[in-house]
Amino acid sequence: MYFGYMMEKETNVKAEEVTSFLKLPVYTRGGTYVGHVKNVFLDMDEKRVSSLLVTNTNPSIVEGTVDVAVPYRWVNAVGDIVILSHFPERVATIKKEEKTKDESSEIDVVK
Repeated sequence: MYFGYMMEKETNVKAEEVTSFLKLPVYTRGGTYVGHVKNVFLDMDEKRVSSLLVTNTNPSIVEGTVDVAVPYRWVNAVGDIVILSHFPERVATIKKEEKTKDESSEIDVVK
């Protein structure tokens, strides 16, 4: 309840509106299907949406159809679908042998 109040007061976005993103199909501005919204990440310090986690990704643009976190600043429009103003032509993960010692082996890094 408090979270809904914070979102409404600070950013004019109600908590219910955040959940309306879930399961929406995501497309590039050029009409290429990217995937569906699986989750919404919030920046609690800034009290705003920071990114959308996209699942069931298009294998022609996302290697291995892994879930991808898309920065919310890339979102151009939201309605019955989400339209992105920007998305890379191809998303690939770094192979384990390419990872440096500083990188966690449990997290795939998107380049």
